[in-house]
Amino acid sequence: MSAGATCGPLLCVRGLTKRYGHRIGCADVAFDLDPGEVLAIVGESGSGKSTLLSLIARDLAPDAGTVRYRLRDGTLADLAALSEAERRHLMRTDWGFIRQDAAQGLRMGVSAGGNVGERLMGVGARHYGRIRSTAAEWLGKVEIAADRIDDPPKAFSGGMRQRLQIARNLVTGPRLVLMDEPTSGLDVSVQARLLDLIRRLVAELGLAVVIVTHDLAVARLLSHRMIVMRGGRVIESGLTDQVLDDPAEPYTQLLVASVLAA
Repeated sequence: MSAGATCGPLLCVRGLTKRYGHRIGCADVAFDLDPGEVLAIVGESGSGKSTLLSLIARDLAPDAGTVRYRLRDGTLADLAALSEAERRHLMRTDWGFIRQDAAQGLRMGVSAGGNVGERLMGVGARHYGRIRSTAAEWLGKVEIAADRIDDPPKAFSGGMRQRLQIARNLVTGPRLVLMDEPTSGLDVSVQARLLDLIRRLVAELGLAVVIVTHDLAVARLLSHRMIVMRGGRVIESGLTDQVLDDPAEPYTQLLVASVLAA
C-alpha cells in the first residue's frame, strides 16, 4: 500500500471514559472520523467536550476505551500501544492541535518564523534557507506579512497568534487536526476572518478535523457532522445541518433555541 493510502476510517474512538472521583468527565464515547471529514463536538461548559479532545490527543489517559488511528501505511494503530517516541513523532507529523490559548501552542519567546521552522526541524529539516523559505510561505498562507517573520508571538494580536499557531501545525502536512475553541475570546470581526481562513485551509488540504466549540454557528460553518455532549455523554449526533435544523433531544433543542433568541 502506498504512503498516504487509506481504507476505512482515519480515526476510530471506542468507549472513551474518564472519571474524576464520582464526577464523570467523559463516558463511553464512540465515533469514527473519515479522511477529510470535519466533526464538531458541542455542548455547554462542563459537558465533557474538552476532556474528550484531551483523551483523543493522549494528553489525558482514559480509564477505559481506545483511540485508534490509521497510519500512512494503512495500519490501524492503537495510540496506547505506541511508544512515547512513536506517539511524539505522530503528533509532530500527522497530527496538529490548535489550542484555545495560542500561547499554549506556541513558543512565545521564539520568532514567528522560528515557531513554524521548529516543527519542520522536528521532522528532520536542517537546511536553514529552505526552512526559513517554507516558514515565510506558510506565514503568507495564514495572512501574516513577511516582514513579521522575525517578530515574536508576544508582539502579535490574539488573532495573529492563532493564525501563527495554525501555520506551525499545518507546515508538516498533517492529516488530522484537533481544534479546541479556536475562535473563543476573539473579536467578532477577527473571528470571522479566522473562520474563513480555517475553512479554506481545511478544504484545500483535505484535512480531517475534530473541533470542540460551544458556538453552534462555528459548528455549522465548519463541520460535516456533529456530536452533542451533556454531562460527559453523547446525547445526540448526526449531520450538522440535520442536528441544528431538526434537533431530536430536548437539550439540543434548548441549545439551538438559545442561539436563535440571542
